[in-house]
Amino acid sequence: MADATFHPPRRKRRVFESYESPFPIPSSQEDLFGKDFKICQAEIINNNVIVRNPEDIEQLYGKGYFGKGILSRSRPAYSISDPLLDSKWQHVRINMPILTARKYHHRVEWAKGLMQEQGLDDCSVNRILENYTEPLDLPYTKEEGEVEQNSDSHCRLAPENVEEGVKLAVDSTITNGNAVAPNAECLNKSVDCKKAHLEGDPVYDPLAKYGSSELDIAHSKAAAKVCCQKSDELIVSGGCKAEDSAKPISVVWTKEYHEYVLVQEEESVLRHEEEGNKKLDLIKREKLVCRRNPFRIFEYLQLSLEEAFFLVYALGCLSIYYNEEPLSILKLWEVFSEVQPSFRTTYATYHYFRSKGWVPKVGLKYGTDLLLYRKGPPFYHASYSVIAELVNDDFDGSPRRPFSWKSLSGLNRTTMNVSKELMFCYLIKPSDMTEKEMSSPECLKRIKVQELIVSRWVSSRERSEQDEL
Repeated sequence: MADATFHPPRRKRRVFESYESPFPIPSSQEDLFGKDFKICQAEIINNNVIVRNPEDIEQLYGKGYFGKGILSRSRPAYSISDPLLDSKWQHVRINMPILTARKYHHRVEWAKGLMQEQGLDDCSVNRILENYTEPLDLPYTKEEGEVEQNSDSHCRLAPENVEEGVKLAVDSTITNGNAVAPNAECLNKSVDCKKAHLEGDPVYDPLAKYGSSELDIAHSKAAAKVCCQKSDELIVSGGCKAEDSAKPISVVWTKEYHEYVLVQEEESVLRHEEEGNKKLDLIKREKLVCRRNPFRIFEYLQLSLEEAFFLVYALGCLSIYYNEEPLSILKLWEVFSEVQPSFRTTYATYHYFRSKGWVPKVGLKYGTDLLLYRKGPPFYHASYSVIAELVNDDFDGSPRRPFSWKSLSGLNRTTMNVSKELMFCYLIKPSDMTEKEMSSPECLKRIKVQELIVSRWVSSRERSEQDEL
């Protein structure tokens, strides 16, 4: 058998973040019992482990790169803002999502359909959405003039500009391309700007007028037909769909949290071509209008079963709930083994490599069980593609993936083409280990691991090496 040749991990050319910590736990024992240690929470939804709390998401992914965003490739960084519009309007220095009018209309239609499912009539839905999505004053921070989401203070536009929405416009015929700043005097003298709440004030909150009777009546009628579906992957402004059982929710009329967006809209204006010429030209003018987003989409962190169990069993920094009840380690081992029959094998492999400092990720993309990264995916390319097999002392056992020479060669060539190495990880359990012992994670203490790196034998290279000898 030839000796294995180990290749160093390949660092990525561009790294846009710094390395914080290998695990989301304190580095010293003193900090472990201090205030810095926090147990994160997750819940099982449709056989998936989901983390909802933004602080927990940042903690788990930022320290150890556990999980992935449900709407992103890796780090939860989903944004509804259009990248092209962000680039186009970057000189305006606005820290708010920018949408096209078409995308914003889609969100209005989605919110309309969701409210209709809750039992509201079309007249009420149209009236509520019309008031909810009307143009608003643009919020600003005091110092830099940048917009902040959910800011309580803002600068009011002049009354003649309120009807036009937010006066941030770019005339397609102007060559310098500068935007018209909304109320420049207010930006220069921001200390004197009037403070007001966007929510609850009838001047700024269109739904405030429905706060007492009309909206409550419409809400109570819809509540009897609504229940919260926790299994929805995309949670939208309450995240619920109409069903038969009973948990009332509100969609767009909630006052807890509004998301403000800027919508790029077009308006047609008439302008004289030259002075003294009565001929008028129709010019399309683009402007940004501040509105509320009626249909919010939240991105959560999705943990693989192996990652979730490692955080609970090995690190003790995660608590997993099902139907608002925390699950014990033994119960999680049982549930995960039922959901994923190969869980015991893949978790033992995950636990082994994670304990050695690797960051294992799902290897489905390349036809394997795991991919091994040094430090994390933002810093290095994956070094190994791992196939896990559970065998006894004599290396006997029913293989999870029976390979023929043809399929093995194809997998190896695929792995080599993406600059990785194929590794077989054999989990060797004692011959006297019973199924009862395997029903507890304590069986991991008796399992041994043997790694085998597969490399393609090239006959011409072998002959040349023999000739040199």
